[in-house]
Formats: sequence, C-alpha cells, structure tokens
Amino acid sequence: MPTALIIGASRGIGHELALQYKAAGWRVIATARKAVDLTTLQAQGCEVVPLDVTNINDCGGLGWRLDDEKIDVAILNAGVYGPRTTGLQTPHDTQFDEVMHTNVLAAMRILPIILPLVENAGGRLAVISSMMGSISERNGSHGWLYRASKAALNSVLKDVSLQTRQAICVALHPGWVKTEMGGVGAELPVADSAHGIRKTLAGLQSDDNGQFFNYNGASLNW
Repeated sequence: MPTALIIGASRGIGHELALQYKAAGWRVIATARKAVDLTTLQAQGCEVVPLDVTNINDCGGLGWRLDDEKIDVAILNAGVYGPRTTGLQTPHDTQFDEVMHTNVLAAMRILPIILPLVENAGGRLAVISSMMGSISERNGSHGWLYRASKAALNSVLKDVSLQTRQAICVALHPGWVKTEMGGVGAELPVADSAHGIRKTLAGLQSDDNGQFFNYNGASLNW
C-alpha cells in the first residue's frame, strides 16, 4: 500500500487530496493544527499528526514521528495569503512575518526532514505554490506579499531538488480553486484541482525534478 503525506490537510485542497488518496486505496498521513480537524481526518480514515508549521518544535518533532517511514508522495500544502492588497501597500511587520513564516520558513524547516523519507521510496515531493509566484508569467501586482512568498517557496523547492537523485521534487500551481482562499468566484472545483495534482504527480519522470507545473501537468515558467 503506497503512502501519502499531506501537510496542511484541515481544509481546502489539502483535505481533498487526503480524501482522494484515501479513496484510491492509499495509506494517508495527514497533518493539521486543530484538534477538531485531526478528529475529522481520523474519522475519515487518515493517520493524523498534529502540526503547526510555524512552530519550530512541531516541525522538529515531525522527524521522529515519521522516523523510518517510506513516503511515496509528500505534499506541502500549508499556506496563507495575507493582506489582499491591490497596489504597493507595504505590509505590517506582523503580516510579513505570518506569511513568510508559514509559506517559506516552514518549508525550509520541513522539506529537509521529509526529503529522506521520500527518497526511501523513490517517491515524489511537491509544494503547493502558485502561478502568482512566477516572475516571468505575472501580469499584475495584487497580493504582492503572497506573490513574494510563493516566489521564495519556488526557490526553496528548486534548492531541495538539487540535493537529491532519488526523489522527484516539484512546485505545483493548483489553479484558481474554489476554496476559502480562492473565493467563491474562482474557476475550479477543489475536487478537480486535487484530481489533476494527483494525476500530474503520478506521471512525473526523473527529468521533471526541480520543475514547476500547473495542476493539469502543463509546464510553467519560473
């Protein structure tokens, strides 16, 4: 039975990914911050790990909780948007710290821990990024703190990919998804985004290591 690790599975895309992998017969390890979300995930058949990605002790404890695991697919989904700016409004220190700690520092703490577990299975490691983090493809500046954090996350993923030959590491744009973050006006149902992500990850080849993909498998520019 293959194993999927979904970091940030309490709601939205992460929760849907956990449910879809479970429905496909996978063993699913799912993380969440709140006890109520962990209880829900456990009732849905997932193995659960409490994890606040902004807490250094939680991140450090993830290693011993998953000691000697072989992870076929690991997806770092946890993230926040931050202030919904439309121009160049400077974020407050607390806003900057929250977004960068959640979207970037957490990845720099967690990815080195889970990479060896994915390598053990010759598996796939993905971060849920955003096309908003692409420098070459952007055509607007709204949400510029979120954009900066996802560009930094892409950089972190690329560096991680350069440290392995046993795993395939990619950044993924999930689409504009109808979640709490994406809003009701978004284009894509969450089930379709998760299905596309799973299909894209399953089809990756070794040459795809260190690349950036849309949820539907299309290649994206950094």
